[in-house]
This record gives sequence, structure tokens and C-alpha cells, in this order.
Amino acid sequence: MQPTHTPRKSRHRTLQALSGVLLALALALTGCSGAGSDDTDSGGDKAAAGPRDGGGRAADSRGGKQKPVAPTDTHVIRTARLTVRVEDVPAALDRARTAAEDAGGIVGSENTSRDGAGRERSRIVLRVPQDKYDDVLASLEGTGRLVDREAKAQDVTDQVVDVESRVASQRASVARVRELMDKATKLSDVVSLEGELSTRQADLEALLARQASLKDRTSMATITLSLAESPVRAEAKGDDDTSFLDALSGGWDAFVTMLRWVGVALAAVLPFLAVAALLVLLWLRVVRFRLARRPAPEGDDD
Repeated sequence: MQPTHTPRKSRHRTLQALSGVLLALALALTGCSGAGSDDTDSGGDKAAAGPRDGGGRAADSRGGKQKPVAPTDTHVIRTARLTVRVEDVPAALDRARTAAEDAGGIVGSENTSRDGAGRERSRIVLRVPQDKYDDVLASLEGTGRLVDREAKAQDVTDQVVDVESRVASQRASVARVRELMDKATKLSDVVSLEGELSTRQADLEALLARQASLKDRTSMATITLSLAESPVRAEAKGDDDTSFLDALSGGWDAFVTMLRWVGVALAAVLPFLAVAALLVLLWLRVVRFRLARRPAPEGDDD
């Protein structure tokens, strides 16, 4: 005889089966939604970053074109020293000032003097933007005959990055000390925190000064230009231009020059001659006086 099922048991089994289906469906939906969100996030990150090829270039998702990745900014200090011989120093100085000012630079310092021969010398320091450095340098070299050139480039990217990181850390440190001061209730704690705050602010100011110095030296190149007048060369005259009057004039100049040197020599020796003559005169007078007082020898009458 086959077992009979009551309607109550049938409903119970139906509810259990339906609950199992609903639970499986909920789990499936949960897994799909989690996977979808992960795929969406990863896809968004990939779209933002973009795939890279072997050359380190990112592909554009819109047109598939590859764009070069921006390289890390480099910070370089550029300095140069030039020595140029010119015929007119003031004109060359004006040209150097104009070249620097047209490039957006400034004149740092300037010094002008004259040597023993009366030739003018000038030294000028120019500060020009880094992107105009080569143009200004070429312009200055063209002011005359280049005698000497020395150019240097110092990469200080590591120093700039290090200083920026230390400035950020020091600012955060100062902020933390100020927060502690706001929460302090004891006078001793306040005094101690004030001393610590002063020390950290001084360190921060030193870092900011160094940061400003690096920024100034990396944004503006320094060019030191030395200008000197070229010596004037006398034009040589040909043998055909020499005449009797020229020879006579040259001989007379030589004779006058000789007389001048003789006069100079006599003037130098004259004091010694005067002293020597005075000594000789005194010696003769003393000898004559002694000879006159000496008695005549006996036996002269015979």
C-alpha cells in the first residue's frame, strides 16, 4: 500500500523548496553585484590610468592614440662666465643690459674700472630665465672677440624634492604642537610647548628660506660677463714714407732723450759730488795749516 501525503506536509515541503530557491537567488545576485562593482572599479582605474605600451606611453581610450607620459620635473642651476674683448666697453655694456632685459632678466651687479694703460674694464652679473639662457649667452658672445667661456649645470632635483618633503613634515609638526597648546591646561605644559613651538617654527623658516633660494637659482640662470678693451695697434709705416725730416726729427728726439737721461744721472750724483768736494776742501785746509806751523829743520843756514 502506498503512503499518503497530507496537504499540510505538501505545503511545508513547497515552502522549504521556495525558500531554498530564494536564498540561492539572493546569493547569486549578491555575488553578481559584488563582481560587477569590482569590475567597474578596476575598469575605471584602468580607464583613468590607461594601458601602457613598451615605450612608457599611455593609450587614449577615445581614439586609441598614444600620448607620452609627462616626465618628472627636473631642477637645474645654470651658471656661466664669459670674457670678451671689445672695442667700446660702454656700448657692449648697453648691449648686454638690453639682451638681459629683453629676455625678462635683471642686472645683478656691475663694476667698471681702468687699468694702468687707461683701458676700461667692466664686470656685469646678469640673471635671466632658464628658457632664455642659451639665447642670451649667444648674444653676449657676439659682442666682441670671445676670450674665455665657462658654463656649468648642476642638477638639484633631489635637493628640491627633499626640501619640499621636509617643509610639509615641519608644517604638520608645527600644527600638532599648536593643537597641543590649545588643549593644555597647566602653565608648565604651556611654557614647554611654547618653547617647542618656537624651535619648530625656526626650523620651518630655515627650510622655507632654503626652498626659496633653490627656487630662485633654478628659475633664473646667472651669467657673469667680463668686458675689456682691445689694445690699439699702431699702423706700421712703409719704408717709402720715411723722409729726411722724419729721420732728423727722430734723431733730435733721441738726442733730447739722451740729454734728459744725462741730466737725470747728474741730478742723482750731484749731492754725492758736493759732499765729496766739501770733504776734500776741509782736508786740504787742515793739511796746509799743519804744514805752515811745522818748524824749519836746523842746519839750513849752513
